[in-house]
Amino acid sequence: MPQCSNCDGFVTEAYVRVFAPDGMDAVRVCPNCEDKLRDGAEVREARSTRGG
Repeated sequence: MPQCSNCDGFVTEAYVRVFAPDGMDAVRVCPNCEDKLRDGAEVREARSTRGG
């Protein structure tokens, strides 16, 4: 079962296929990560809180 490398949360195989870098079987950050986000090929700290 694929997991997020940042929070160890569950992600689907389809999510990994789209958002993981080539050759990796896990994503570096997922939608559940409130403190980080993808920025192109990098992962960075969120500048503001996401959601509500």
